[in-house]
Amino acid sequence: MESKLYLIKEGEISLKGGNRNLFEKRLRHNIKDKLSRWNAEIEKQKGRLYLHLDGDADEEIVRKALSSTFGVTGFARAFKCEKDMDAIIKATKEVLEAYPFASTGSFKIDARREDKTFPLSSYDISLSLADVVHGMFPSLTVDLKHPDFTLHVEVRKDVYIYTDDEKGPGGLPVQTAGRAMLLLSGGIDSPVAAIRAAKRGLKVDCIYFHAYPYTSELALEKVKKLASLIAPYLGGTRLYVVPFTDGQLRIKKLSYPDETTLMFRASMMQTAEKIAKEKKATAIVTGEALSQVASQTLDAMSFTDSMTDMLVIRPLVGMDKEEIIKTAKEIGTYETSILPYEDCCVIFSPKHPVTHPIKEMSRKHYEALEMDEEIDKAIGNMETYYFNPLGKEEGSEV
Repeated sequence: MESKLYLIKEGEISLKGGNRNLFEKRLRHNIKDKLSRWNAEIEKQKGRLYLHLDGDADEEIVRKALSSTFGVTGFARAFKCEKDMDAIIKATKEVLEAYPFASTGSFKIDARREDKTFPLSSYDISLSLADVVHGMFPSLTVDLKHPDFTLHVEVRKDVYIYTDDEKGPGGLPVQTAGRAMLLLSGGIDSPVAAIRAAKRGLKVDCIYFHAYPYTSELALEKVKKLASLIAPYLGGTRLYVVPFTDGQLRIKKLSYPDETTLMFRASMMQTAEKIAKEKKATAIVTGEALSQVASQTLDAMSFTDSMTDMLVIRPLVGMDKEEIIKTAKEIGTYETSILPYEDCCVIFSPKHPVTHPIKEMSRKHYEALEMDEEIDKAIGNMETYYFNPLGKEEGSEV
């Protein structure tokens, strides 16, 4: 069975100068990791990567894998032939037969002759192939500015032919900027924050605080589903489920009523820091957006940041809710996020939370709670779930 070939375009990576090889190596690794079942091999040529897969590779899975791999700006199923005009015409016909187009509309030939030893110019190649297209689809017209489809021909070491490429997510390959821990809730915001952080090259794992029986097992299943949906963008992810019922009950009992959310956020930061250090991560990511809720004012975030020495990254800080919802719909997490299974933050929230805490005073109040033992106990009982780069759950461990 003949192998399948995909052309992959890079974007920002091409601007990385002396570090470019490191970014490209990571991108190749991330792609091969997702598609290893089909013996994925990748070759590099100027400005392009060429992905070779077994002939039985599932094209829909390949499409989903490449469209969720940061560092890829575009990709297309491609066909390779020898540098001979008869071979190019034959391959073009095969491409058009494999991917039939509407009998009416417009097209464009985009020919690029990278190998200047090839006797025909880019213009000559375009003219010859336009005749081929017209011969197969007489009703199609040429439109060089806004065609309904474009046939691309690149003359390099070999000749590569492909139709319109699909858009990739861009950004930088995951794991080129370090590791971070995401505070993942069951809401709309935190999955979007994970995607935006990963787009800048962060390797992101997730922490979820579970308060059973105050939050149901359905709430946990919802969060696991969210982890599976974002896992392809994250190159796979681990979900650390922290049982925090006793900790929250202690906060509820001993803290000032208007500070319960603030104290809980502080304990989450301390817990996340301990887990992050254990797992060799160096930053914490949250889904907070400035002034969206009471715990997301500058004063409140300044206080919770003071609970950790780690860098706290808030990718959504300048976004409004509509922008966040739009992104959630694009990445496919929105419908799961709005399922009516509340997380622990919502259930234990006070009616009138403090919005502008005084940092020094709130720190004293938090220290009086003596949460270290509860945090250590919760981490000791933590469960871990792994979701692979295609979003499939692969076992769990206590």
